[in-house]
Amino acid sequence: MALRESIGDVVSTLGCILRTRLELFSLEAAGQRVHLTRSLALVLVGGLLLTLALLVFTLTIALLFWQTDYRYWALGLLTAAYAVSGACILLHVRKSFLEQPAPFSATLEELRQDLALLDRLRSSDDDDDEIADGAGRAGE
Repeated sequence: MALRESIGDVVSTLGCILRTRLELFSLEAAGQRVHLTRSLALVLVGGLLLTLALLVFTLTIALLFWQTDYRYWALGLLTAAYAVSGACILLHVRKSFLEQPAPFSATLEELRQDLALLDRLRSSDDDDDEIADGAGRAGE
């Protein structure tokens, strides 16, 4: 009966470990999805603003031939504002990708710790077997 209880305890423990790891994985997957969606939206906005900057710059060049005052300055400032805004957004997205930890790094770290624990347990069981074998031979 003790063997059956021990096996049940081991299976229960392994089930809890697996459930915990799957929960961690799902949390990290959700975080990655949110980060990717946000970054994609910011890239699209940055691309749109840079496109508008190019359009306004083109209009500025076209309007250089018109004979009105201050129209050039207004369009030039609009172009600069769009360009700076778009560039700032794209640099922010680049920075967030560079600073973001590797995907699922916490899950991988937990699995590494689990494997290290199993290796320690296996090596301690081997040491216990060697000690028991040595004690059995000494008694002969």
